[in-house]
Amino acid sequence: MVQELIVCVVSAALAVTVFVAGIRLRPKSWHLSEDDTAGELVLDVVRNLFIAVVAFVVVLCWQQYDNAQTHTIDEAKALTETYWLAHTMPEPEHQRIQGLVREYTERVAGEEWTVMDHEGRLSRSAQQSLDALRDAVQSVQPADESAADNRTEALEKLEDVADSRHEREMDVRRGIPGFITIALIFGTILLVLSPVFSGIRVTTSSILMIALLGVVIGLTLWEIRNLDRPFSGSTLVPKDAFEQALVRYGQIS
Repeated sequence: MVQELIVCVVSAALAVTVFVAGIRLRPKSWHLSEDDTAGELVLDVVRNLFIAVVAFVVVLCWQQYDNAQTHTIDEAKALTETYWLAHTMPEPEHQRIQGLVREYTERVAGEEWTVMDHEGRLSRSAQQSLDALRDAVQSVQPADESAADNRTEALEKLEDVADSRHEREMDVRRGIPGFITIALIFGTILLVLSPVFSGIRVTTSSILMIALLGVVIGLTLWEIRNLDRPFSGSTLVPKDAFEQALVRYGQIS
């Protein structure tokens, strides 16, 4: 909440500064006249451009966020199913594989979530835990056909875990395309400068309205920034799926 308040204050101050400075520098011939409709048309185009770009970016970011959350849920579900399949295996594979599943899940929900937030990458130790888990399941020597089927199914579930992890790595690195970012910046600049070009005079009411415009623009860009990276910033994809998986492990044991 503190960050949002800072963004509001800074955005309002910047918008008012641009407005007042622009008014001081513009020629007197730019003052609005009653029959000056061309300027109003241009301002409408600028506003519509900004709204269209923002709407597209918000939809894109929200889709990326939703996909990232889906990938975490799929990964946690595959881990839970692997843990359950290990429950049917004989000792010592039973305890060893379940321990490795729990270790990997704990590292993802703990260390890796912090690394994704601060460094924008996955944890190497979590990847090593997953590799050790897959090697452990691969080395199981089934005593009968039922055990062989469980081993095969466990390997398939771990393949699903690896696929979901790969998708999560792409989600960590994926962001708004560069040309969309340029369009957003260009639209923001035009919208902030539009009051200067429109011929509006400096009054108390106009300054308040420009400050409000700055607040709206600032908060919009701030939320887009938060949604742009689903595993970093203030709008993080929750790790509830992995925490729930750990709870489920205890119930299975």
